[in-house]
Amino acid sequence: MMCDLHSVPPRPYLGVQFSVAFDVYLSVRAETARRVRTALGRSDPCWRLRNVCPCCTYKLKGEAKEWLFLFTCDSNDSAKRFARKKREEWDEEGNTLPRESAERDDHRGAPGDYFIARETVESCAVADEEELAKAHDDDEEKDSGCAEKWQNMKESHTVRAAAVYDETGIFAGLCRHGFVLALVDMVKSGELAKYAFALLAHVCWALGPEICRLVLGYDIGCRFYKMVMRHPRVKDLLNSREFVALVGAFHGTAHGRLCQTRNLPKYRDDVGLEGFEECETFFSESNALAARTRYSSAFHRWQAFATCAEHKDRFQTYGQLSHTLCTKYRHALAVLAEAPVLARLMSELGSVTAATLKGWLKAERDYLASLQKEPEEETLHMEYYQALVNFYDARDAADSLRANVTGLQFVGESGTDRAGAESTTQKFETNRRHIYERENKCLETVRYLEARLELVERWQPGDENWVQAQLLVSKRCYQLALDKLESLVAACLLELWKMNIPGTGYKLRKHIAKAMQACSKAVRTALANYNTAAATLESLRPPLEWEMVVEYAFLCRGSGCAAMDLHFKIKRAKEEIKQLNVEIRRLCTYMHDEDTFLAYHARRLRDDHQPQLAHQVELYRQQHTRFTDNHR
Repeated sequence: MMCDLHSVPPRPYLGVQFSVAFDVYLSVRAETARRVRTALGRSDPCWRLRNVCPCCTYKLKGEAKEWLFLFTCDSNDSAKRFARKKREEWDEEGNTLPRESAERDDHRGAPGDYFIARETVESCAVADEEELAKAHDDDEEKDSGCAEKWQNMKESHTVRAAAVYDETGIFAGLCRHGFVLALVDMVKSGELAKYAFALLAHVCWALGPEICRLVLGYDIGCRFYKMVMRHPRVKDLLNSREFVALVGAFHGTAHGRLCQTRNLPKYRDDVGLEGFEECETFFSESNALAARTRYSSAFHRWQAFATCAEHKDRFQTYGQLSHTLCTKYRHALAVLAEAPVLARLMSELGSVTAATLKGWLKAERDYLASLQKEPEEETLHMEYYQALVNFYDARDAADSLRANVTGLQFVGESGTDRAGAESTTQKFETNRRHIYERENKCLETVRYLEARLELVERWQPGDENWVQAQLLVSKRCYQLALDKLESLVAACLLELWKMNIPGTGYKLRKHIAKAMQACSKAVRTALANYNTAAATLESLRPPLEWEMVVEYAFLCRGSGCAAMDLHFKIKRAKEEIKQLNVEIRRLCTYMHDEDTFLAYHARRLRDDHQPQLAHQVELYRQQHTRFTDNHR
């Protein structure tokens, strides 16, 4: 650009000079900011996080002792950086040698205090993350049934990318107003749990014991909560705090209904109307850095993201903070305006009370939890039926072998004929042994189940018990296929509904459209499985055609479900109004106190004959208070 302005041919060395000059400029600014923080008594490494958001962290006198802190975290794989390596070399035998790194030696760390050190992240890693996420007997009641479905933490999903990139993405944590709490590098791996562990531990350690309640929104919160409660280090930081992990409002639509009744924000007290999806907004802005950080050095990538986060917090998030509060307030008032609709629905349902609606949610949760496991007696009957089917098949194969054995004789005297006969005999003997072993094994299984069921006589094909068990197995296969098809169709409908919401951006619509294309293939597979299962029930369940499934244009929900959801939505809106009234007082008090504090220190430094430092403090004050009039 500079060569074009001066009408000279491109000179590549000017880019290097400009980069060095920009590094020096940013380092001068960083040193100036450090001296200003020292003069203001804010040199503590955790000071920024403790005071990152006036509405979240600026607690006032007279407020409740239970300090609630809401924040969210998520990962973004757009912020990759290629690992520069030397050319391939071969040894004397022609084997490829491991490629050495071609990165320039740069011992500079991440500027600022946004990035959590890699050593800290590794200290939060565990040997087996999958073991932490498994459901055990002690927390079986808390199992949502869908935690094992989310496998985005598996490293095997990103093994190929890890070989190409040094950093494979970035993990971010933000408060409910959009201020960046911390950033974590994802190094040669996918979204592992250690990044979320490190972020949570960093927030707990920085905020101190004053924060009594932590509510984290994460797209796999149902799975992450179980892992946190078993982590040897992080769980100790949460001993004195109440910790809750929820699923974001948008990502929660892809989770099972049982998980939604337990982990969606609208069903949890004291979280207001918070959706826990602030990370998506941050990533949509930081994606602009991906093009120029993909091939940069590690330091310049840190520099770009730290500068972006600082600019966003200081000028965008803080500058629009009052607008954010007003928007949340208007949303809450709009929800409260739906109270007459709730009253009408409750009267139509027969004078239903708020306690009744709350009881319906518990009843739905208990009912879905009871469906996670089939009744033990039915399960044993179905297992016994299947064991009998396997045993009878194995016995028929063994009886057929016994009846058709006429002996094998060697043919001819030549070596070729004898070799062929020996091979055939060996194969026959091996197959016979396998068939008899399978018959014995199936018989042992049948005897074991007969002992558990305390059966006197063995079921035979055509018996009444046999027919009932056979129908039970067919219904079970049908029900599983129906549940799968129903969940996929419901997910597609919810995504279609999301695409039609005003304000949904073009990129998000395209992302949802691509997801629906992949989902349509899964729907076709689930439909084929459903029709196969329905065919086993003869005429009891008619088959479905693809056109019938596609024509579903809306979700048919009863007035009871609508009243229950609206009840909790209005309840969350009341909590939101209460929380916003606290946050507005915090913001107004913070603006007054901060202006007074900075003005005092500017005068103090001038009186102490430090005019340059006093000037920088005054510039910081002018920069920080430029939004005060708009906020008020």
